[in-house]
Formats: sequence, structure tokens, C-alpha cells
Amino acid sequence: MNQLLKVLSFIYFGILFSSNVFAQKPENRVSPLDSVSGKIGKANVSIKYSSPSVKGRKVWGSLVPYDQVWRAGANEATVFNTDQNLTIDGKTLPAGSYSFFVIPSEKGDWTVIFNKISNQWGAYKYDEKQDALRSKVKVRKTSPNERLTYKITPTGFSLLWENIEIPVIIK
Repeated sequence: MNQLLKVLSFIYFGILFSSNVFAQKPENRVSPLDSVSGKIGKANVSIKYSSPSVKGRKVWGSLVPYDQVWRAGANEATVFNTDQNLTIDGKTLPAGSYSFFVIPSEKGDWTVIFNKISNQWGAYKYDEKQDALRSKVKVRKTSPNERLTYKITPTGFSLLWENIEIPVIIK
């Protein structure tokens, strides 16, 4: 019995030690956590995301494929919070917390998505039936942005990465 207890203790501490050594801590991520907050109209808005770098890669159409749902960041899906109802493209987005996704397009408008499941890893379990709002947006070319960033303005927010800006106009 004493020998069994020693073996079980050894296994327990081995598992405990290995999970601490191999866990990816937020401060050690390749794509670090970031967030931005501000006011859009009267609403307090925040966006929490992981910020990948270009690192010499072609992003749009390669690292991020066209015509597929993308988590609009790295790691966990980007989370968009608002404390007031917002109007996007004539549609109401109720106050709350949402995962934010994008469907890039090689030609034409891109689709932005606010999904009701706010805590999810990437887009692996994305469920279109849970979409609170979808809207088409016109992207713009920008000067290079090495790191993915979000900016909030009084009239909306933008995602900037590589040489593209994805503006979302909000009322």
C-alpha cells in the first residue's frame, strides 16, 4: 500500500509539473492579448483580442483564407462588448457581449459577424445560427500594420492588419 501511494504521488506531481511547464501563459503568447475601449455614440464599447504579427507573411487570401469565417484575431475569438444597443447597417445589435468574426472576400464587400457565443476558441465551433447580426463592409487599403489592432472612434471601429482596414460604421 505504501508503495502504491508513492507511485500515485509521483504520477500526480508529474502531471501537475508538466501542465505548468507546457501551459501557454497569456504573457508568453506569440500573439499577445490586447484590448481597446471607448465610446461609440453614447455606448461604452470594448474589444478584447489576440494580436498576431504579419512576420513577412501574406495575410489576406493565404494566412487568412478568403470566403471562410475568421476569428478576427488569433487564439480565442475576438470579443466585442457594448452596454447599449447599437445600429449597424440599419440593424439593431442589442447591448451585450459577442464574438466578432469576419469573412474576407477577394473581390467585393467583406462580411462582419457579431455572434451570441462570446467565449469560444477561434472559429472552430462557430455556429451561424447564433449570429446576432451580419453586415457587409467595404475594406480599404492602408499603410502597413505589422500587428493586428482595433481602433474605436465615435462613429464605429476598425480592424487594421497588414495593408487592410475593415471599418464598421455604427450609429
